Amino acid sequence: MADIEVLDRNDPLAPLRALFELPQGKVYLDGNSLGPLPTAARSRVEAVVQQQWGRDLIASWNSHDWIGLPVATGEKIAPLLGAAPGQVVCCDSISVNLFKLLATALQLRPGRPVILSQQDNFPTDLYMTQGMAALLGEKRCVARAVPADALMDAMDDQVAVLMLTQVNFRDGSLHDIEAITRAAHERGILVLWDLAHSAGVLPLELDSWQVDMAVGCGYKFLNGGPGAPAFIYLAARHQDRVSQPLCGWLGHAEPFAFEPGYRPAQGVASFLSGTPGIIGMAALNAALDVFDGVDMKQLRAKSLALTELFMTGVRAEPACADCVVLTPEEDRRRGSQVSLAHPQAWGIARALIEAGVVVDFRAPDVVRFGFAPLYNSYRDVAEAVAQLARILAADEHLQPRFSARTRVT
Repeated sequence: MADIEVLDRNDPLAPLRALFELPQGKVYLDGNSLGPLPTAARSRVEAVVQQQWGRDLIASWNSHDWIGLPVATGEKIAPLLGAAPGQVVCCDSISVNLFKLLATALQLRPGRPVILSQQDNFPTDLYMTQGMAALLGEKRCVARAVPADALMDAMDDQVAVLMLTQVNFRDGSLHDIEAITRAAHERGILVLWDLAHSAGVLPLELDSWQVDMAVGCGYKFLNGGPGAPAFIYLAARHQDRVSQPLCGWLGHAEPFAFEPGYRPAQGVASFLSGTPGIIGMAALNAALDVFDGVDMKQLRAKSLALTELFMTGVRAEPACADCVVLTPEEDRRRGSQVSLAHPQAWGIARALIEAGVVVDFRAPDVVRFGFAPLYNSYRDVAEAVAQLARILAADEHLQPRFSARTRVT
């Protein structure tokens, strides 16, 4: 393996690791599921609970601008997406936001009932299309999912919107947003991108790529904490032409006028619905400060280096011979995780976690290693490879204590 000490010593992003509260003795490679705690988020939550909620109580909606947090947090996320101001708002969950945007897309393409997606897309995305189809009926909405290599052929004149996830949650493969968006637009199709495994780790240029709409979550590479709110991106060119179906009071033009009829707010703020969870929103807002001054291209370069080093290390270990690397080797096709398939993947994942290398499992046979360049080091990679090889060489993963399944994997 490469000289790890030299790589870490020369890493320009290495100082950012100190901004996170990483437990001693653990190699955390699960930031693609839940980012670790940024110190800034801890401090902000303490202030919100102790001072704002604890002392200032309801006055904090004004004095601490709780009411403006969804928009303010969205504006912090926007630069990470390559989005100009006024196009991103932070609210709800990915699932809820998908519902809003899918309904919006169908409005924008009347006479086209099909929502097209990929068969191995993240399940919640597919579930939302199925729910939309069941709600509206087949004359107004048809959910269609095809293999990735059949997407282009499936883009016919019945498709209103193509809904895809840029980075596949299971194998870490990467779609070319710009090329696919262009191809869809040539056929009159809108494109909705799920950026759950992209935002905060990949350079994105949604405006210049002419993306129509996107969603993403706050708890993965954005490090906003468990259940952190998601975000919506809606291109400015669409905002005055649409309405979304979840007409909650905070999406109203004047929420505190308490009018009986709904008048949507201007712009992307109309995609707000209910009252935001202020503690979680504040944690995410503070967590985003770790990206201040970070060059996303530099972040991407380190991501590719970490994942390549890991794949090279796994292939060099005889004990890992039965592990199949599912993640593409080509840089342009790889996100920021490496997925290994193995018949005993569950036991391997549990043994790694016990050994201090935190990973996760995806059914039926995948161990995922997520690499976050903000805080993962090259030494983390070396330790992960060493522990994986040790566990497999000793058949440690076959021990009975690693067979019990947990509710969350």
